[in-house]
Amino acid sequence: MIRFALAGNPNCGKTTLFNTLTGSTAHVGNWPGVTVDKREGTYKKLDEKVEIVDLPGIYSLSPYTPEEVVSRNFILDEKPDCVINVVDATNLERNLYLTTQILEIDVPVVVALNMMDALEASGDKIIIDDLQKQLGVPVIGISALKKQGTDELMKRAYDAAKHSRSGSTVLENSSVSGIISKVKDALPADLESKLFHAVKLIEGDELEIKAHPEANEIAMKLKAEQPDDGFEGDYEAVVADRRYDYISRKFRSVVIKANKKGVTKSDKIDKVMTHRIWAIPIFLVIMFAVFHIVFSEDLFFMNAMGLNIANNPTAVNFFTGMGYEGLLEEAMANGEELSLGIPSLGVFLQSWMGFLTDGLGELFLSFMPEGTWYTSLVVDGIIGGVGAVASFIPQILLLFLFISIMEDSGYMARVAFIMDRAFRKFGLSGKAFIPMLMGFGCSVPAMMAARTLEDEKERDRTIRLATCFSCGAKAPIWAMLATVIAAIGSSLGFLSSIFVFLIYILGIAIAIVFALIMKLFGKNNEVPPFIMELPAYHAPQFKNLMAHLWEKLKHYVIKAATIIAASTVVLWFLSNFGWAFWQGLVDIEDSIIADIGVVLKYFFYPLGWTMGEDGWMYAVATVTGLIAKEDVVSTCEILGVSGSTLSIAGIFAFAAYNLFTLPCMAAVATAKSESTKKGFWVTLAWWFVSSYIVSFIIYWVLHCYEIAWWIGLILTAAIIAAIVISALYLARRIKRANSQATA
Repeated sequence: MIRFALAGNPNCGKTTLFNTLTGSTAHVGNWPGVTVDKREGTYKKLDEKVEIVDLPGIYSLSPYTPEEVVSRNFILDEKPDCVINVVDATNLERNLYLTTQILEIDVPVVVALNMMDALEASGDKIIIDDLQKQLGVPVIGISALKKQGTDELMKRAYDAAKHSRSGSTVLENSSVSGIISKVKDALPADLESKLFHAVKLIEGDELEIKAHPEANEIAMKLKAEQPDDGFEGDYEAVVADRRYDYISRKFRSVVIKANKKGVTKSDKIDKVMTHRIWAIPIFLVIMFAVFHIVFSEDLFFMNAMGLNIANNPTAVNFFTGMGYEGLLEEAMANGEELSLGIPSLGVFLQSWMGFLTDGLGELFLSFMPEGTWYTSLVVDGIIGGVGAVASFIPQILLLFLFISIMEDSGYMARVAFIMDRAFRKFGLSGKAFIPMLMGFGCSVPAMMAARTLEDEKERDRTIRLATCFSCGAKAPIWAMLATVIAAIGSSLGFLSSIFVFLIYILGIAIAIVFALIMKLFGKNNEVPPFIMELPAYHAPQFKNLMAHLWEKLKHYVIKAATIIAASTVVLWFLSNFGWAFWQGLVDIEDSIIADIGVVLKYFFYPLGWTMGEDGWMYAVATVTGLIAKEDVVSTCEILGVSGSTLSIAGIFAFAAYNLFTLPCMAAVATAKSESTKKGFWVTLAWWFVSSYIVSFIIYWVLHCYEIAWWIGLILTAAIIAAIVISALYLARRIKRANSQATA
């Protein structure tokens, strides 16, 4: 099987092309770091199958980042039959810098001029024939998003792969061409791609210096004899200048601009979306809208404004998943008037999913013998526990749909830019925020993306903060707690509607505080540079969105059918049998899990949420959540936790502990593989201690509000003042360090 490699800048549409060619379900992101390792797929429309390798998005073949090293080593060492260089047609000159480096390698190359549809929509044109003559390799205009020109691209690449190609360089007639020729002759005769290695030696590439020390001595001598042209002997800058000079002179003429001012629609939108003042408020409004549509019990607060659907049983049954029965009677028994608003789309879907899972349990009860242990295992254990988790699948998918739309449209890239601009003065970099933002989906890829950070300590710190960004597995916990708040009283209806939003914002806020603390007690005051291209806004591709949701659904179902199902069986056994388990079923108060829970209850007692009668059950749920966060919900279902013993302070403290503590076992294993040995153990201690402290503070501050609002206000003001003073001190320290570095 022949093999092609896809190489290109981040956000050039390379991964979209990979999905189009292979039918892969690889997720498309809008920032560097999503594709850390190469991905493989198969193209089947030619005479023979072609293996497609999607390399990480890179800006050059210099060894500055792990992505660049992966791409460079693959092309040089694994020798693909052809390299398809994906180039963003809307930003030609910047993309061609990488192209000029790839052309120096002895490998067949075809240039895929992507996003031609966007270029044509802007009124601009590229004279492809002229560009092809200048580059000396085939150039094909395509639109990976709309699947235009992709078959022709593969045919041209297939033809190119049949013929060998020697590297060529745009530096041929420049001031460094003489040095390149002599260094090339000094390299071993049997070395392939000698031109590429020679240019890299002249640049002072550290990988080449280690691999060819003798040729490097000759290169150093030749550079010392050559005039520096004002670059003070920095030949990496000399070579880069010559490349850009050639690109500017030779390729500018192939682009015919319709918009002379160069202001695009994305530029106009960004004047608002990345505004210095309004960017963060806009982000908060967008996130609030997302969580409101997914988790709110009262859509658009219509019930709060007087629209009550409780007087219409048919409407209530429709909106609450046949949940009307008993609601009116319960309200009347409590001397209350039933008040219900229209639930959000997420709650509506969750209600009907819950109706289906409850119906499944009733179905099994109808034909299984009553009172037997195996009936209890199937109905109360497996169906009850797994069903409780499964009922939240619609909400999770809806949440991921909104997040995917923000990613695929280009907005999430702006979020990283906004975060970098807002927090750089406090020693936080937007590049570290990118893996953290990925944590909204899953902590595992978020931690893996941290490997794009060059500094080991920065990687460890970023992995430590990954739990602050609530993953999809924690969403059922927040949905369950929002329901508990709504059940406490009608006066808290507004709070239940914004509870999930507050938890996500709390995670981001605490991540910033944690980062400040780490930076405050760290020795390194430097903030790593963050260079990121903002992709043009575009409508998300339906196929990519559905592929992403299918991957999430498949992962969720497999997890529910394996890890969660197995843990519910174990939990059912522990909650239905005593230590003398051979004596048969016992009440839950006399079970093994009750004895274990009592011990755990006193450990978590200072945090406030294990103080009531069911306190030990919440302690057990938290511990089982270490296996999989969804187990918190299934445990509460199996143990029959009602939530009635929790106060608002206890609910927020319980949520905070489960948000910041150790993630699931898969994420812990990933942290171990991605961290340094010492860093991993520090990370485990950080997750445990920080979650305990934050949960403790949140409970007692909110509890003080319950006692007397002014006491809570004083505590809150003291905490905020301490954070602000620390941030100002850190900002001053970083500014002083930067001043000393430039002096």
